[in-house]
Amino acid sequence: MDSANLTARGVLAVAVTFVDNAGVTRVKAVPVSMLANAVANGVGNSPSFDRFVFDDSITGGPVGDLRLKPDVSKLTVLAAQPGWAWAPGVRYDQEGNVHPGDSRGLLVRVVGQLAEQGLSARAAFEIEWCVSKGEGDEFVPACSGPAYGMTRLTELGGYLHDVLGALATQGVHVEQIHPEYAAGQFEISVAHQDPVTAADHLVLVRETIRAVTINHGLRASFAPKVVAGGVGNGCHVHLSLWREGENLMGGGDGTFGLTAEATSFIGGILSRLPALLAIGAPSVPSYQRLIPSHWAGAFQAWGLENREAALRFITAGSPNLEIKCFDGSANPYLALAGVLVAGNAGITEGAMLPEPVDVDPAALEDSVPLPNHLAAAVEAFTADLALITTFGPELVDAITSVRKNEIELLSVLSPEEIVARSRWSY
Repeated sequence: MDSANLTARGVLAVAVTFVDNAGVTRVKAVPVSMLANAVANGVGNSPSFDRFVFDDSITGGPVGDLRLKPDVSKLTVLAAQPGWAWAPGVRYDQEGNVHPGDSRGLLVRVVGQLAEQGLSARAAFEIEWCVSKGEGDEFVPACSGPAYGMTRLTELGGYLHDVLGALATQGVHVEQIHPEYAAGQFEISVAHQDPVTAADHLVLVRETIRAVTINHGLRASFAPKVVAGGVGNGCHVHLSLWREGENLMGGGDGTFGLTAEATSFIGGILSRLPALLAIGAPSVPSYQRLIPSHWAGAFQAWGLENREAALRFITAGSPNLEIKCFDGSANPYLALAGVLVAGNAGITEGAMLPEPVDVDPAALEDSVPLPNHLAAAVEAFTADLALITTFGPELVDAITSVRKNEIELLSVLSPEEIVARSRWSY
């Protein structure tokens, strides 16, 4: 879409976003008249953004510069923010190479590595968020109906109508929307896409929800925990593996119809879940959400339609894997890159799957719990050769630096204080 068309549609500026290693979506914006220059030359962007923590403290120095370039093939006029358009960005170094710390660039590269093996993936996110009244820092549920109750939809029907309308105008295919368990909580599911588009859509959907929420005089949080002791916000990943137009998660001779490649792919993810939590459940409050018997997937287990297993296998419709232990503080590009690397490593290793679990894993004596604190996940991540080799030393160092800084920052706080500090960062 050229500048003249954007101007004709009333667009004055384009927001170019990137997601940092703390999972916060950051932005640089350019007037429409400067869009062509931004595409060609980029917008200045400090590499220190790699080391931003959720509270905007910085673990790195001020020296250096990158160029943030919008991917205009994904440019979208924003329905809930008149005068604005959006495009995801990729950061480049001064020589024109993709910055090794750029998470979207990493995901593009990982998808390319799969393609070299004749494989592709389809992915989608289930996005949970909580809606609060007013502008204060406390969370006050914006509706009072029961969990999953029609009452909640009735109370906020106009708000949800506007969310759906904005997303439809922007070309995002919504599959379902409904009230969730926690007070003031809702969930929206969007259609499967290629992994890069899926991650782009997660950013677009969240910021669209945020804009509509503000327009209604409300406040939205996608944080893993909004109220200490309550049910948190997940950000579940749905994933399927394909070769030559065939879904490898169905039609095979393995358990539940899995093919051999899909079995090893899931096996690679399952075995690496502790390490993957460092990028899929990457914040200190993530581990207040990741507790047994809360449908959060707190055990290193898989099962058919088992909502307590970290990996829920689904056969209805197009067979796919749901990763339940990830949450809204994750950078979606890092999260998808990580699971694809883990799955691909599983194929290389010929990984096998244990027996599926058909009960709540908490009821079994031999169930293996996932890490219950961020430091354990970071330790597992830095010990996993497949992940750190593909991510590269610069990105691995930045990720671990941000995680360790957050751990230290929040180490002396109570669960209630941790939630209060992080509630509105996501």
